[in-house]
Amino acid sequence: MDKKRMDKKKRIIRDYIFIVAGSFLISVASLSIFDRVELVIGGVTGVSIIIRHLFSVPLWLSYTMINVPLFVIGFFIKGGKFLFRTIISTLLCSFFLFILPAWEILPKDDFFLASVVGGIFMGLGCGMVFISNCTTGGTDLLAAILQTKFKHISMAKLVQFVDSMVILWGLQIFGVRKALYALVSIYVFTKVCEAIMEGMHFAKAVTIISHKGDEIANYIITTMHRGVTGLDAKGMYTKKGVTMLYCVLSNREVSNLKDVVNDMDDKAFFIISDVREVHGEGFIRRDELV
Repeated sequence: MDKKRMDKKKRIIRDYIFIVAGSFLISVASLSIFDRVELVIGGVTGVSIIIRHLFSVPLWLSYTMINVPLFVIGFFIKGGKFLFRTIISTLLCSFFLFILPAWEILPKDDFFLASVVGGIFMGLGCGMVFISNCTTGGTDLLAAILQTKFKHISMAKLVQFVDSMVILWGLQIFGVRKALYALVSIYVFTKVCEAIMEGMHFAKAVTIISHKGDEIANYIITTMHRGVTGLDAKGMYTKKGVTMLYCVLSNREVSNLKDVVNDMDDKAFFIISDVREVHGEGFIRRDELV
């Protein structure tokens, strides 16, 4: 029980570090890249850039003003637990947008470089926030609210629809050229964000076929503190019974297990396959949302 509490505490600390770092990267991308070249890539960031262009409202202020009514609606529809981390992330973004200067990271007239680098920064930031069981507010939160009314439409499609409306609005104001560069940035952002999310939740599925299945299973359970499933199998060539073990491990644990299995049974059959995401004890748990 103590180990479980310690693991949960470590994950919570890691999550909040990622939320802070991710919010910082999102703010840098918004203020020092997209706003400087007036690229609208959708979301609240895109709307804030448009409002700043039309009414000279500071980016941090419009970002906060747009999110506040969404939080109020979201609280009544989705509940407080759902919003807690999202509110923290949004407040951090607003804070960073307020205190950070608009750094001249890239040449102001290089739209392609801005779309690529901005997409990387935004993808890294959003990816870090998303893997922390959190959203950045804005269109993500709006999509979650809309999905309570339109349950037959996926959240991804709702986000895509809302962001498309923002990009079309930006096209009317900033022109076709910048809208096309915004599409490049969205593509880069999506790929980077997905890579971050899949990389952090990546695991390995291990299948072991051995005559010493009990010994190997005991090591996995008692030493590695991982669950394992055993099946009685039959070698069709030898016609002899054999134990087949199946377990899911982190990348670091697989290397250690291979050495141990080889010492126990050098004739064991060892299969390793990639697993994109795992929910359950020792991996992602829904009840660890704070």
